[in-house]
Amino acid sequence: MADGHTITIEHGTERVRVVRDDQVVAESDRPLVLRETGCPVRYYLPAEDVRLDLLTPSETHTYCPFKGTASYWSLPDAADFVWSYPDPKPDVSQIKDHLCFYEVEVI
Repeated sequence: MADGHTITIEHGTERVRVVRDDQVVAESDRPLVLRETGCPVRYYLPAEDVRLDLLTPSETHTYCPFKGTASYWSLPDAADFVWSYPDPKPDVSQIKDHLCFYEVEVI
């Protein structure tokens, strides 16, 4: 990590749900909670708890110097709706096989 930049990951105890157009896209009671300097708290959900059948791979990829290269998936009416790090950097290896959404409901 760069000086002053931190990332912490912990097992969440909350139930997290993602709903789009009245359809549950993901729901998990085992999220990983990622806190990163300068960023909002993000919930990474196990792939098994996401309706992958609703998602289409996107051509979008972004690079984070702390987490690695992210891949994105879209819904028919929501481009790049979810992302993951298929091969995350060693310091954040726990997020492998987890997906993250811009907006989630914590219930």
